[in-house]
Amino acid sequence: MKFETVIYETLNSVATISFNRPEVRNSFNAQMTADVLSALTLAEEDKKIRCVVLTGKGLGFSAGADLSARDSVWENTEQALIQGYMPSLKKIMNMPKPVISAINGAAAGIGSAYAMACDLTVMAEDAYILQAFSNIGLIPDGGANWFLTNTVGYKLAYQIAIEGERLGASKCLELGLVNKIVPKDQLLDSAQEWGVRLSERSPLSLRHTKEVMRSALSSNYDEVFKLEAKIQNNIFGSPDNIEGIKAFIEKRPPNFK
Repeated sequence: MKFETVIYETLNSVATISFNRPEVRNSFNAQMTADVLSALTLAEEDKKIRCVVLTGKGLGFSAGADLSARDSVWENTEQALIQGYMPSLKKIMNMPKPVISAINGAAAGIGSAYAMACDLTVMAEDAYILQAFSNIGLIPDGGANWFLTNTVGYKLAYQIAIEGERLGASKCLELGLVNKIVPKDQLLDSAQEWGVRLSERSPLSLRHTKEVMRSALSSNYDEVFKLEAKIQNNIFGSPDNIEGIKAFIEKRPPNFK
């Protein structure tokens, strides 16, 4: 399927969704919010796809919102955020398949929110994450306050938000905002290869681990424990569980369906 502002490609079990407005550093307009949601939905519904990679074409991941765009379909910023951006960000967080962000250059503003919303992140050595909102009298949005606070803690998150400092790859790795750093020319291959490796693991396990860990961000210990117990009971004896045990006994790689 072709989209106006993103490129959707599949290779075996991995779908790659690329922001494709390189002339404006992949900044978001209304069309792009719609295209990203449609592409993510396509990947989620395709049973052959087990992992999704999100990246940007050209020099960067995304520079954030396109402040010069004239295609807005919303009456105000609140509508744009809730009706435009939130559905695709929630889709990343809630879909049962792992989503890997591959940050190639700047991930700024709401672009950084998309990078942080993903389950895993690979970052190019020269890439960076930026919250520049305080420079223009605004606050981080797209859930960036939540992502930052839950990842690095309140004090560091507040500092990052109000100082507007570029967080280079090494700093992002140190803070736990990304999982891996690779040379820029290896970024996409690295993310896609990671996706292939994850696709060989139990889809049932990946899906429910994501479900429980996402829930853990807003739950207490007892609630998480009980959710684990419920899910473990439901998937015990499943085809994935049986195949995994059989493969272990037979000393071979499992073949999960």
